[in-house]
Amino acid sequence: MPEVTGALLELIRLTSTSLPPDVEAALQRAADQEEPGSAARTTLETILKNVSLARNFSTPICQDTGTPSFYVQHPAVWSPKSLRAQINAALDEATRLSYLRPNAVNSLTGKNSGGNTGDEYFPTIHFEENEDDALMVNLVLKGGGCENVGTQYKLPDARLDAGRDLEGVRKVVLDAVYQAQGRGCAPGVLGVAIGGDRGSGYLASKQVFLRKLGDTHPDPQLAELETRITREANTLGIGPMGFGGKTTVLGTKIRALYRLPASFFVTVSYMCWAFRRRRMVLKGDLIWYE
Repeated sequence: MPEVTGALLELIRLTSTSLPPDVEAALQRAADQEEPGSAARTTLETILKNVSLARNFSTPICQDTGTPSFYVQHPAVWSPKSLRAQINAALDEATRLSYLRPNAVNSLTGKNSGGNTGDEYFPTIHFEENEDDALMVNLVLKGGGCENVGTQYKLPDARLDAGRDLEGVRKVVLDAVYQAQGRGCAPGVLGVAIGGDRGSGYLASKQVFLRKLGDTHPDPQLAELETRITREANTLGIGPMGFGGKTTVLGTKIRALYRLPASFFVTVSYMCWAFRRRRMVLKGDLIWYE
């Protein structure tokens, strides 16, 4: 297998310093619909100025450069062990170059590792074999503020009068947004997993962040629910960074999973406005970033 550490370093740089076009466009639309001079519009304009400066100077969009989560699809003959070593080497170099803040903290000692590598769970890396000779790596950097307001519900939920149906799902997801208020660095994006177990629910609720904001779910029921939750979340008045306004959520992405009969979990992951995700594709001698 080829040496890809340098290509991975560029993926990390782009992810940390250049917001994806669909996210930036959504923030611009949100700013345009807020009242001139309002706290919401001023906040969004400041965010957009920060996005531009970060891109121009190759500096992190947010001081919290987040947990690195890699989703790797690789040819069957490639070694996941070697890929992990190259990812870790790229993270070390990215930290040295200040594309990333040292973020890996030992939970027992409180000591920072000095980089973005710690154990087999930090960084998070998911490997999957693909059917051709291409390498595709998706990277998501998810900060601690938005990670802290993610949550998981068990249906039925008597407190919210939420049953085991899509209406119950809608109620608990909107409750998650309301409980978060501005603490998740709104406007955010909601990743929702219906079903699964506790672990697979959180995994799937983050994997949906790989979708583009403007796409449409192939299941009409879930497409309608995504649109409705986004629309209703934006009537809560929370607004950018909790200052009030018309945009609390930029979008909602949902995935339905199989579950045990005894369990009905709804897992909500919250992504802040600094929605940092990028994709690298390596095929033969060609490499490109999306």
